[in-house]
Amino acid sequence: MTFLKRMGIFLLTNLLVMFAIGIIVNLLGIQMDGLWGLLIMCALFGMGGSFISLLISKSMAKWSYKVQVIKPGNAHPKAAYLLNTIDAMANAKGIKTPEVGIYNSPDANAFATGASQNSALIAFSTGIIDKLNEDELAAVAGHEFSHITNGDMVTMTLLMGIVNTFVMFFARIIAFALDNALRGDNRGGGLGYFGYFMVVMLLQNGLMLLAYIPISAYSRFREFRADAGAAHLVGAVPMIEALKKISLAYFPDKRSDSYAMAKISNRRKVSLFSTHPSLEARVNRLQAMM
Repeated sequence: MTFLKRMGIFLLTNLLVMFAIGIIVNLLGIQMDGLWGLLIMCALFGMGGSFISLLISKSMAKWSYKVQVIKPGNAHPKAAYLLNTIDAMANAKGIKTPEVGIYNSPDANAFATGASQNSALIAFSTGIIDKLNEDELAAVAGHEFSHITNGDMVTMTLLMGIVNTFVMFFARIIAFALDNALRGDNRGGGLGYFGYFMVVMLLQNGLMLLAYIPISAYSRFREFRADAGAAHLVGAVPMIEALKKISLAYFPDKRSDSYAMAKISNRRKVSLFSTHPSLEARVNRLQAMM
């Protein structure tokens, strides 16, 4: 995806968020005075933005990755196998079968997205379909299906919404305190409008950086849990073999977007900010289950 496309998506999403929240504020007659008013405003933007992103996540994934949805009767044997496997998992769980799609990428990867269990998408890269056998693909499907049944997308949305709310809130409280501290007895001076805006932006970035530590910790936890879900569905051995092949078939994807956190593999250096555990740690957990 080009830079202009990414910027277009960002601007469009924010315009939709601002438009929707503006309508809600006007309809409810919410007054934005005082700390409670500030907190309500931050919650509307923080939670509202997260939930709008969740609601459009499936459509945006299809568009940005050019996902081709697999239809029943697909001639490609592995594609047909994936659709049948996920359909069987969904029937056993009593939920609507997620849409299953393929996107073009040499990186061996897959991800799940969608607003609910009954409105989900599981997408597989062409690289992972080429490199894994059917048992291993079933394990990857089980991993992504577990993300759906565990409600990971909704939980992450709630977590991001709460984080966004309080990051916005505390950034403005701290900036207001700094502005007051810099004012003289005659109430002159202070940060000024532009200075206040810049301080808020800097504080939001700094606080969000700190907030990514618990967010990343939860993301690593959900990857372990999804691996365990796949092991319960198809067995630990196929999941272990799939992870090993994915590790060997790693191909850096130049795309940097919100779906990087959702993918089964992310080979960035493990740290407090890592959204994925190391593949070695995941294999060790699965081996312990055996």
